[in-house]
Formats: sequence, C-alpha cells, structure tokens
Amino acid sequence: MKIYTKRGDGGETDLAGGGRVAKDDLRVEAYGAVDELNSFVGLALIDCSEDLRAGLKAAQRTLFSMGSALATHPDATSGALSDPGVVDGDVDALEAAIDAADAELPELRAFVLPGGTRAAAAFHAARTVCRRAERRCVALSRDEAVEAAVLRYLNRLSDALFVWARLENARAEVPDIEWTRRDG
Repeated sequence: MKIYTKRGDGGETDLAGGGRVAKDDLRVEAYGAVDELNSFVGLALIDCSEDLRAGLKAAQRTLFSMGSALATHPDATSGALSDPGVVDGDVDALEAAIDAADAELPELRAFVLPGGTRAAAAFHAARTVCRRAERRCVALSRDEAVEAAVLRYLNRLSDALFVWARLENARAEVPDIEWTRRDG
C-alpha cells in the first residue's frame, strides 16, 4: 500500500466511517492537535524519569484512541470507530498521578516559566500543545458532539504535564523558574 493517495491534494480529507471534509474543518483541527500533542508526549518520554514513563505511554495510547474517535464523524453509520477514545477511568488515573507527583513537590507559590531541565522543558512544551488541543476540541464541541471525557482528559493531562515538569526539576535539584514582573 502506498502512503500517498493524492486524495487530499485539493484540500479535503476522508473521515473515518465515511465522508470528506476540508482539511481546516474544526474536526480535523481537533484530531490534528491531539496528534501533535501525542508527538510532544513522545518527546517528553525521551528524557523523563523512569517512573513517569508508564503514565506517558498510557497517555499516548489514550490520545491515539481519542484522535481516532475525533476523526470519526458522529453521524457515520458504516466503518465508524466505536471506541469513545477516553473514559472517566483515564481521567481518574491522571488525577492519581498528579496527586502522587504533587506529594513530592514543594508548595507552588508563584507562576512558573517553562524550562529548567531538558525533561521539564519537554513537559512544558507538551503542556502548551495540550492546551491548544483542548481549545480545538472545545471549539468542535460547540458545533458537534464531543465526548465530555475528552475535554476533562485534556484539561487534566495539561495539569499532569505541568506537575511532571516541576517534578523533573525538583528531582534534579533545579529550581523552577518563577515569573516575576518587570520593574518599570
């Protein structure tokens, strides 16, 4: 099978389960942002602490399922993917991971700028991409059905990525970069 089909050369793409839409359709923007997020989670996996790897790999699997569900038009009747992409248990698992990581950290007393260690910077980059994916899914949800768990998961995943960034810095004994106002 060839990787290219030439069907998208005119600016449209196929949805899972049938139908074609413009490549800048809200649905395509949403699942494209989730796909981009999955790539950034993969980057965070490169340098992260060993004990965070399982959570990140689980996030990648969930994000892939989520993207597949988002790529399926809700009115599709044939070939539609039945997996909702994300379930409440996925959100619960993220909350448990956030609580566990947060228990290792000093209290957050200021806004934190992205950076510190290489691993923390990767987590911060993934967090910002996660927020964009969340915004794209919210925009889609105004026009079409989106599982409520999708929005909860993306919101919680961005929190987890933030806490994991702080955790990587703390473990490396690199202080978070606190934001301060400019003088004058």
